[in-house]
Amino acid sequence: MSRQHPAFVPLNFTEIPQEEMLQRAIGFRDLMAARRSVRDFSNRPVPKQLLEYCLQTAGTAPSGANKQPWHFVVVGSKSLKQAIREGAEQEEQEFYERRATDAWLEDLAPLGTDANKHFLEEAPYLIVAFAEKYVVDEQANKHKNYYVTESASLATGLLITALHNAGLAALTHTPSPMKFLNGLLGRPDNERPLMILVVGYPADGVKVPDITRKQLADFCSFA
Repeated sequence: MSRQHPAFVPLNFTEIPQEEMLQRAIGFRDLMAARRSVRDFSNRPVPKQLLEYCLQTAGTAPSGANKQPWHFVVVGSKSLKQAIREGAEQEEQEFYERRATDAWLEDLAPLGTDANKHFLEEAPYLIVAFAEKYVVDEQANKHKNYYVTESASLATGLLITALHNAGLAALTHTPSPMKFLNGLLGRPDNERPLMILVVGYPADGVKVPDITRKQLADFCSFA
């Protein structure tokens, strides 16, 4: 059985002068250097269209065999946000009281985190990222996706970047396990919750931990 080869189209690529390339790289680096995770959000509304544009950016991520194995659920319902908070705090309580090692808790201490996840209700939106393990066609046949976690994580990373670029704050939240999200959001078993993004404007006067980031030499080497 012969395989059909996909059609190819010209690459939409415009080369720019190196000086402009450097300026773009520096400007974007400085923009992203200001990105911080916040845990206190304003309830100010966020335009839905703004989120749509950011999600379209996430959809440009590379993926294994171009399967694009991700699904994002945008949650604005107060009742759903409350239910997600209740489910997350139940898992977080277990984590802080029983699952986490002393070393893990010691590492978390400077960040001031605990089982209280008030931000899940305060922010105007939660975006729940799901990784799609396989797809089911109309004949109920399963078709495997590839590099699912990597692909969905790339898309989520682009989403975080797009949200910051648009002027919004975001927080990644990963209660474990997260299977309760499938039931609350009506997602099928072939999708695995990857993380919750809390999205909105920071609360007035919000403060963040005084932390530093690694320098380039600490996390990169050239061979």
